Amino acid sequence: MAKVRQQTRFEEFAARFTEKAKPGGVGRAARHTGEDYWASVQELFTRDVSEADLRRFVIAEPRDTFRFFTREVDLSSLAHRPWHQRYPLAVWKVFLAMAYRLSPPRRILFAVAVPVLALAWLGYLAVALAEILGGRWLLHVLPSWMLLASTLLFVLLVLELRDKLVLKGDLEVARQIQFGLLPFEPFEQGGTSVHALMRPANTVGGDYFDLIELPEGRLAVTIGDVAGKGMPAALLMALLQGSLRTLLSAGFRGAELMAKLNNHLYTNIPSNRLITLFYAEYQPATGRLDYVNAGHNPPLLLRRAGTAEPLPATGMALGVVADASFDAPTASLELKERLFLYTDGITEAFDSRDNEYGEDRLLSFLSRSVGLGHRELIEAVRADVLAFCGTVAPHDDMTLLVLARDAPMAPRPDLI
Repeated sequence: MAKVRQQTRFEEFAARFTEKAKPGGVGRAARHTGEDYWASVQELFTRDVSEADLRRFVIAEPRDTFRFFTREVDLSSLAHRPWHQRYPLAVWKVFLAMAYRLSPPRRILFAVAVPVLALAWLGYLAVALAEILGGRWLLHVLPSWMLLASTLLFVLLVLELRDKLVLKGDLEVARQIQFGLLPFEPFEQGGTSVHALMRPANTVGGDYFDLIELPEGRLAVTIGDVAGKGMPAALLMALLQGSLRTLLSAGFRGAELMAKLNNHLYTNIPSNRLITLFYAEYQPATGRLDYVNAGHNPPLLLRRAGTAEPLPATGMALGVVADASFDAPTASLELKERLFLYTDGITEAFDSRDNEYGEDRLLSFLSRSVGLGHRELIEAVRADVLAFCGTVAPHDDMTLLVLARDAPMAPRPDLI
C-alpha cells in the first residue's frame, strides 16, 4: 500500500511538470509554470517530513545500523585494552564483518573505498588545521564540502546496505524452507531410482519437483515451472505443492487431478501468472507411465538404443482458463531406460551473443552421455549449460530430474 501511495505521489508530481500552459498570454503561462515547477520541487523534498522522522534518522538509524553490523562481532573481548588499542581494533572488526557480508567483487570495492575515504579525511584535517593556524582557511572551503558530500553519500549507502542485508537474510531463510519442501535426496526402491537437481536463478525460485508414493506401490513424479522468478514465484510454488498433495490425498488422479488443480489455481493465483506442470504415475512392476503434460517442456524417454522420445503437452498451462481439459496418455519404461525431466531454464539459457542453448543441443548432449550414471548425467547437463552461458548469469531457474528403471521390481514380502 505504501508503494502504491508513493507511485501516486510521483505521478501527481510528474503531471505538474508536463501540464500544458493555460491560455492567457505566453509570459503569464511561463511564469505560472515556473512557479508550479519550483513549488512541486519544494513539496517533493518537504512533504511528510516531520521532526520525529528527522530525529529517528539522526539518532535511531545510525544506532540500529551499528547494532546490525556488530551483532556478530565480539567487542567485549576488547574491553580490557587501552583506548588507543580498543577503538582501532573495534573499527577493524566491524570493517571485516561488513566486508564478509558482501560478494567477492563488491568486497574488493568496499576494501578500497573505505580506507581511501578515511585517509582523505585524515589528510584533509591535518592540512586544514595547518592552514587555519596560518590564516588561510578559505582555501579549504570547497574541498571540505566535497569531502562532506562524499561522506554523507557513504552513510546513505551504508543504511541502504543494512536494509538489503536484512532482506537477504530473510531470503536465505526462505531458501532453506523451500529446499526443505523438495525431495533432493536420491530415491532408490524396487528397482527404481530418482535423482533431482535444482539451481534457482535467484536465492529462491519458482521451479517445482516432487516425488510422492501412492497406494499399490505406484510413484507420482512431477515437475513444474511457475512463470517468473524470485519470492513471488516461490510463494506460488509452495501453493502448487500444497494443492497437488491435498488433491492426491483426496483420491484424484490423472486428467481429473489436473482439471481440479487448474480450477483451484485459476481462482487463487494472479491473472498474469501461469504454471506449467508435468505429472506422471509410474508403476515400478511393469514400467507403465500414465502422465499429463500441462504445457510443460516435453520430458524425454531415453531409450536403450540411444534415442530420445519426447512426451509432448496434453493440455494447456495451469491457471490460464477455467474448466480446461487434459488428456492422460500412457508410455512405458523398459529395463535400463530413463525418463529425463527438465524446466525451460535449461533450454532457454543464453550465452553472451544471445544464442539459446535449445532443445537440439540438449538432445545432442544426451545422446553423447548415455554411459553416464543418473546423478552424473544431470550434473553433466547442468555443467554443460553453465559452460555454454559463460560469463552470462542464467536468467531462469534450472531443474533436472531423472527417473530410471534399473532392475525388475522385487516381489513384495507380504504378497509371497
